[in-house]
Amino acid sequence: MDQMPTGKAMDFTECYGDTVSSVAAAARSGCRERVRKLIRKGLSVDSRDNRGWNALHEAAAAGHKECVQEILSAAAAAGSSHGHRGYVNSLTHEGESALYLAARQGNLPVVRTLLKAHGNINQPTNDLSCPLFAAVDAGHKGIVELLVRKGAEVNGTHTASCWSCLHQAVYKGHSDILRTLVGVCHLEALDDHKITPVFLASQYGQQQCLEILIDAGANVNAQVEDLATPLFIAAQEGYEGCVELLLERGADPNLPCSSDWPQLPIHAAAQLGHISILKRLIAVTDRACDRGEAMVSPLYVAVDQKRRWSVALLLQEGYSPDAQDCSLKLGHHSPLAMSIACDDHPCSETVKLLLAAGATLTEAVWMFALPIKPELLPLILQHRRIPKIQNMSRSLSSIPDQRRELRRTELRALLCVALDYVKFASCWLPVLLQADLEPSLLLQPIMLEKADSEVLNYLLAFVNWSTLSQDLRNILLRRLDEKTWTPLACFDCVPSLFHLCRLKIRDVLGGNPTLIQQLPVPTRLHGYLHFSDVPPPPPLPDQRHTDIVHIHIHRHVL
Repeated sequence: MDQMPTGKAMDFTECYGDTVSSVAAAARSGCRERVRKLIRKGLSVDSRDNRGWNALHEAAAAGHKECVQEILSAAAAAGSSHGHRGYVNSLTHEGESALYLAARQGNLPVVRTLLKAHGNINQPTNDLSCPLFAAVDAGHKGIVELLVRKGAEVNGTHTASCWSCLHQAVYKGHSDILRTLVGVCHLEALDDHKITPVFLASQYGQQQCLEILIDAGANVNAQVEDLATPLFIAAQEGYEGCVELLLERGADPNLPCSSDWPQLPIHAAAQLGHISILKRLIAVTDRACDRGEAMVSPLYVAVDQKRRWSVALLLQEGYSPDAQDCSLKLGHHSPLAMSIACDDHPCSETVKLLLAAGATLTEAVWMFALPIKPELLPLILQHRRIPKIQNMSRSLSSIPDQRRELRRTELRALLCVALDYVKFASCWLPVLLQADLEPSLLLQPIMLEKADSEVLNYLLAFVNWSTLSQDLRNILLRRLDEKTWTPLACFDCVPSLFHLCRLKIRDVLGGNPTLIQQLPVPTRLHGYLHFSDVPPPPPLPDQRHTDIVHIHIHRHVL
């Protein structure tokens, strides 16, 4: 860079590596007379400190117009026009000109002075900023208006992210400056991720800036590189005012915002638990996302993030607890299966909400409830009632029960899984039989062949063992010979009349514990009807997770 000639020998004693020169110090303090005296004594105005700052930089940054004028006058008197302009636009080690420093600090009179002295209005810094960008960033409206009038480049890209001045004004929330810029800037300016100022306003909740941009004609549905829309990001970040404004001004809530699967703004609200926004989006989002084959229900993302209130609201508003099968997209065929598999607590509030809403119990769900997480089984039975296969009288079947009855397909799936995991029957068999599962449904060859001795005795105690088919008797005789089954002494006799009456009463009442409890009989008999005299089999050591092989065999059990 050109040194300003002074007409005298240069005084290099002022060129310190870690401090400012005398002229620069005087300029910083705003003492014009001292600046003038030092220049007359022949001291350089271009001596640099360790930042590369000279006297002009100090005066401009401090906002001392008179000192700036004094320094510029000395520069103009000392050399050629080229040398003078070179000095006016001299840069610090960070690439900052005096004009840039004055604009950043909001020193309007100094900015005017430097522009008259031919300061480069668009000179970039090392980090790609410029005087206009610095003034926008700092919120200096007057300087922004001046630089725009003087022809500053308004659509340039700055910073490593390629932001424009419009982006920066929105990010900082400088709505007054934004009103100036929207008349001269490109409204759809893109950064390196194709983010527009409208998207940025939605992302940071700058509602006033968003309204200014929309009023100026900005596109409310402009999608960024990953296809997210302003409405999507506002819903994700929880800015209710921005969401409402965007919807009022034509934002499309059904525009897919992801290339992986049709993610919509409603998914973002459900995933982050923004309930008021979710409720607003439920009203305007196409319900195809609920059950459509190519879609993903927002219930999935709410379940995945354990957003209980999002799940509750979606179910309350009529979203299906089963949604669509998303095995390929998300690895789960239903929200209930996802919740059970992913939640550390199998009896979470989310699981309860889905069960209460009637979520379908598939084989995958029963696999968790029987061998893997048996504590889930009692919870399921609190919400779902095991039906009786045989017909019941209308009067008895009309007894109120708040639980939904298992559908035939659900009962079939339960039995299928149970017979696949006979090894763990000591965990699930007492629960199912006490919940009035018809014991005869488990009298299958696989059950009698594989069940532990105690489990087998427990099952037989719930039936009339004298009426077993010959095939099942042969299995029991073989196990007896092999000494893998030790029957109870009563199995050698005809069942007692007490036992047969118990079976008949339970059959007539459908095993309904409420009805049994209401019978006008002694308390001890109530217990007998509930099989309280039959001790459950001892539980297995807790080795379920290591012992289970996830191979399912479909069985025809109904």
